[in-house]
Amino acid sequence: MEGVGVPLVTPFDEDGGIDESKLRAVASWVVECGVDFVVPCGSNGESELMTLDERAEVTEIVVDEVSVPVLAGTGHPGLEETREQTRRAAEAGADAALVVTPYYFDHDQAALAAYYGRLADESPPPIYLYNVPAKTGVSLDPETVGAVADHENVAGMKDSTGDMIAFQRERRLAGSDFDLLVGTGALLAPALDAGGDGGVMALANVVPDLLVEVYHQRADDSAAARALNSELVALNQAITAKHGVPGLKAAMAHRGVPAGHVRFPHQPADEDVVEEVTALVDEALDGHAD
Repeated sequence: MEGVGVPLVTPFDEDGGIDESKLRAVASWVVECGVDFVVPCGSNGESELMTLDERAEVTEIVVDEVSVPVLAGTGHPGLEETREQTRRAAEAGADAALVVTPYYFDHDQAALAAYYGRLADESPPPIYLYNVPAKTGVSLDPETVGAVADHENVAGMKDSTGDMIAFQRERRLAGSDFDLLVGTGALLAPALDAGGDGGVMALANVVPDLLVEVYHQRADDSAAARALNSELVALNQAITAKHGVPGLKAAMAHRGVPAGHVRFPHQPADEDVVEEVTALVDEALDGHAD
């Protein structure tokens, strides 16, 4: 996996059910915009609010709909559900599995390394680590990443820490064959400059076309890529750390993308949030047009 990846939103209907037609439309749209791979059932897909069966269903729909590689989110707090979810993702046709660190209980680095090693031993598809301590309270040290990267069935990692020092250490310790992906759209260009292979970014649900441009522009003009990326930072902050999935779906709706409803206990974005994110979307698109 390299380039621009989308942690795809899951459109729900008013009753909280998966809206298959909208899910297919969203998946198709981001691919038409040029993204390189799609990630169903990640954090922005509200996967923690879905059952094992629902996650498997979403993965199967996305695999059927898109022509690009699929990196399916399969992580749960413990090994048994993660192993089963990963098996189902493989059956659905996913190319690899994105596995968040086990959470809720405290685990030291040795336990985390053992967890990923055992899962990789048993997993049909390749495993990608997922480090997002802001959501889990658990973080992988770069040394642990480097050690786990030696496993032949561990292919890469999504780093959502926002820590570029750690990112550079991971690049050095894990080696060049390890797919190192940044987890925030605000840092795509800097991460590429630091040796990253791409990103899995919530922002790619809203402006996939602009992130694709950042990725490809860097090959010819890294300064221009960083400049374009910097114009997206405020929008990225609004639809991630500030307003989360409700803000993200409101931003998508403003672009005419059928993101659907959020799933309870999420609440729909209120008028102030909608006004804020739509203005930021317009600003990003208008700046690009100029």
